[in-house]
Amino acid sequence: MDNNDRNGFIEYYFQLGMSQKDIVVALAVNHDILLSERHLRRILQSLNLYRRRNYTDLGNVVLFIQRTLNTSGMLHGYRWMYHKCQSNGLHVRKEDVRLILASLDPVGSAFRRARRLHRRNYFAVGPNFIWHLDGYDKIKPFGFCISGCVDGFSRKVIWLNVYHTNSDPKLIGGYFIEAIEELRGCPTLIRGDPGTENVLVKQVQTFLMRNGRNGQNKAYIEGTSTANQRIESFWAHVRRQCIEFWICLFHDLQNHGNYSGDFVDKQLLLFCFLAQIQVSRYRLHLGRDWGAFNIVRGLQITGA
Repeated sequence: MDNNDRNGFIEYYFQLGMSQKDIVVALAVNHDILLSERHLRRILQSLNLYRRRNYTDLGNVVLFIQRTLNTSGMLHGYRWMYHKCQSNGLHVRKEDVRLILASLDPVGSAFRRARRLHRRNYFAVGPNFIWHLDGYDKIKPFGFCISGCVDGFSRKVIWLNVYHTNSDPKLIGGYFIEAIEELRGCPTLIRGDPGTENVLVKQVQTFLMRNGRNGQNKAYIEGTSTANQRIESFWAHVRRQCIEFWICLFHDLQNHGNYSGDFVDKQLLLFCFLAQIQVSRYRLHLGRDWGAFNIVRGLQITGA
């Protein structure tokens, strides 16, 4: 191997940002070129390759970072941006990249410097403006299906029921009708998933809000369950305060060979534990029905 090939490998590894020790190891392992670090430094000097000299003009660096910020580069911090500059042949100091990035993208830099979770914004006009409904299937393999609905503004629990199914549209529609009869009105909007279990709820809500409100004709919003913020947050509370106990209990039965998952076993579990889960669900419901949640009953809601 001639010196030109050797120098080409050295320059390539140098541009990757590898240290001199790593370059010596890479040459020995990948190319059978044995060099000492002292000899490598002489070669780098002859090739005019320096870490702290011959920096790229900052104007070119600014233009590159600005172009990168117009794409997915807007998500990168200054360390990642520094490595992108290196991989694109720009020889620049890391501190210069940090200052340029803070100047070109001050909002993104401040957000990354805060080191905290960016929460999604949620907005509801007031109580009973929007209801969020969904099903909870964590104990569905054992025959218990939970259906729930919460108010988006106050997080009041509208209904929270457990039964052997939560996919029957007549059942979910019955829960909804019972709620609007009890509260003597319906919400302006309902947020649910596009599943068939919500068909009747959608039809009833659309009929009740057929005249619209404030020029709005949309009464039911469909979307994925994972994006249904309020009810998903409530399910996390339900699991911590109630359902985790039953999940562990049923899994223990399964692990000890006392539950096989067939029809008979599911019916036996329903017979033995449905009423108890309903009671624990009711206590959880009462536990959530305090403070701001009780305000809902005293406020006027949208007339049906």
